Amino acid sequence: MTDEDRRRANRLARTLGLASLGLGIAPLTASDVVSRICGLDDSRTARTMVRLVGVRELAHAALLLGSRLPGPLVWTRVAGDVLDLTTLGLAASNRTGLRRNRVLAVTMGVAGITAVDLYAAVRGSRRRDLERVRRSTVHAAITVNRPRDEVYRFWHDVENLPEFMIHLVTVRDLGDGRSHWRATGPLGRNLEWEAEIIDDRPSELIAWHVTHGLIAGNSGTVRFTDAPGDRGTEVRVTLHYAPPGGAAAAAFTRLLGEHPDQLVRDDLRRFKQVMETGEVVRSEGTPEGTLTKRQLRQRPAQPLARGALR
Repeated sequence: MTDEDRRRANRLARTLGLASLGLGIAPLTASDVVSRICGLDDSRTARTMVRLVGVRELAHAALLLGSRLPGPLVWTRVAGDVLDLTTLGLAASNRTGLRRNRVLAVTMGVAGITAVDLYAAVRGSRRRDLERVRRSTVHAAITVNRPRDEVYRFWHDVENLPEFMIHLVTVRDLGDGRSHWRATGPLGRNLEWEAEIIDDRPSELIAWHVTHGLIAGNSGTVRFTDAPGDRGTEVRVTLHYAPPGGAAAAAFTRLLGEHPDQLVRDDLRRFKQVMETGEVVRSEGTPEGTLTKRQLRQRPAQPLARGALR
């Protein structure tokens, strides 16, 4: 996102703020006229509703014109538009003739305003979401009961990674620190990318970034240090990511148990098992990771049959 994109989104939001200012003044100063134009009756209730709409529009104007970043605040106008369309729809169903035609005409006008507001709100929110997602970082760590050089060597051979990273299908070493990755993404989506090691300190650190593919720009590091008390190696992973689809996609995949912070922690637990036992320990009653589809398959633990331990 460029500064110009941000300025355009904010300018559009402030223009709508000025529109709210105008829409707010008219109902408060000429509620009877506005009621007749809209096809409403001349009752006190109708005039009160019109004035309340004016107050609401002035509140929108204050928000949009007084905020430094008004883009996401346009959603308040969208909510008001939905309320207006609902009210007008009910009014149209209870009227006939000229008054009904006036209500329908106003409804069409409000629908057009709603479309503009929705466009501005989505545009403004997208800018904010992209900024937030670009700052997303995952930190995770685990202690592995193996010597540091052994843990480093296993991880450094990138073709070993699919043994414990369950979303990876294959990782192919291209030489010179480059590698090609194939993975299964959220909802079964197939992903491919190329990565490059940008810092490699034997038995200490491996840093990489993605150079080509849908997740290009993602990066991360894994550090290896001696664990206290001669308990093996501490493995610390830092991942900087911007998931395809922005923050909305990130929130949805979190609900499915496939958010990056969950995946990294699950992968590290499996890495520990591979290093310490030679395989990922699985059981029928203990699903892999936190994926929703696997959680649905889990069952309560069952006692061993008599004589099973003999």
